[in-house]
Amino acid sequence: MQATQNKMGTARMFPLIVSMSLPAMFSMLVQALYNVVDSYFVSQISEHALTAVSLAYPVQLLLIAFAVGTSVGINSLISRRLGEGNQEEADSAATHGVFLGVCTWVLFLVFGLFFASGFIGLYAQPGSEIYAGGTSYLSICCVCSMAVFIECNFEKTLQATGNMIWPMVFQLTGAVTNIVLDPVFIFGFGPIPAMGVSGAAVATVMGQHMALLVAGLVIALKDHAVHIHLRGFRPHGRTIANIYAVGAPSIIMQAIGSVMNIAINAILVGFSSTAVAVFGVYFKLQSFVFMPVFGLTHGVMPVMGYNFGARNRRRVLAALRIGTLIAACIMAVGTALFWLIPDRFLAIFNASQEMMDIGIPALETISLCFLPAALGILFSTLFQAVGRGTYSLMTSLLRQLVVLVPTAYLLSSISVQAVWYAFPIAEVVSFIASIGLFVYCYRKMLLPLDKPLAVPAE
Repeated sequence: MQATQNKMGTARMFPLIVSMSLPAMFSMLVQALYNVVDSYFVSQISEHALTAVSLAYPVQLLLIAFAVGTSVGINSLISRRLGEGNQEEADSAATHGVFLGVCTWVLFLVFGLFFASGFIGLYAQPGSEIYAGGTSYLSICCVCSMAVFIECNFEKTLQATGNMIWPMVFQLTGAVTNIVLDPVFIFGFGPIPAMGVSGAAVATVMGQHMALLVAGLVIALKDHAVHIHLRGFRPHGRTIANIYAVGAPSIIMQAIGSVMNIAINAILVGFSSTAVAVFGVYFKLQSFVFMPVFGLTHGVMPVMGYNFGARNRRRVLAALRIGTLIAACIMAVGTALFWLIPDRFLAIFNASQEMMDIGIPALETISLCFLPAALGILFSTLFQAVGRGTYSLMTSLLRQLVVLVPTAYLLSSISVQAVWYAFPIAEVVSFIASIGLFVYCYRKMLLPLDKPLAVPAE
């Protein structure tokens, strides 16, 4: 544990961030590959099947928002407590991750059992192929989601200690299992019948449970810088409050993406179901660009949090600067690819001519938001690392709801192609707001780090 802490507090920043981020970036790329492969197999059934999965995607985003948001709060609290040298509270935060994972699963269990069909029915006629596929896919993913909540908390617990290898193994296990099982359950193999869209959901949850199995074994059998103590566990209100001080804004911030997807789908379905499918495909493709950046933040956040807890402003800012440069390079490559070969990307999903006509301009236009998004993501990472998740929430609200949805609605009166310009417009506005919040955060929270702590008079 001491070696890990010394590494985050003393190692050269660029090699440190690269070494801590690369495993998460690699595993995120595999996750992105899974997203594309999953949709690729579904698209081979029909365009309606692809649309059905796209309509279920906002709820999947909401599920992931709760899983990742809670784990971000755990990550931030553990890394700060380790930086302060408070081992007991770091262990307590890790233990609470299991409890909070089960509690969150119960919410989605109820949704999957009683509300999945009603949600899909907002967009598709009951009895249609889209309705049947979307309902079955969504129900299975929600009812069987407990594994993803607990496993995600295990990942972030280890990442907060500087251990990036095992979390990568967990994610790889889930993604590879999913990729292998997708064609088996979708198209059938041997005694396993073809299950269509439902088979994609079965493969997804089986991958999640396999990842949890590996994570549970590693947590139980390996020695780590923090320890989970379930025997005699009692929920502690202050620990939960500290976790959600960062986690709740992160949940809301990512849940906004779900609300945004619902709203944009409602706008696009007025044009055609193909437009909805294009939007779903875009989200799968952009994950190849955004997932590595999110993997980068998994390495950057504990470094920022540790050095903030250790009152080392120089290293906090160095992590921000280097992380921003790496993220900008990734996004620049992504933008170039979306402009150079959008037709080849769409062809992966068996795109019809109508899908090509709508999709090529869509990919070119939306990709204009990538570069400002890179900078905004790293600012949000800093805000979360220092315990100011509400700042991240504010910028996310601007980017994905306050600016984006009204702008998209207004532009929809022109054409479906005009709708895509709402994305770069919203991203630029959010980036400008991020700069203002960073300046405020710098003056109020980072500048004082160079000042010695006040010593009480005897």
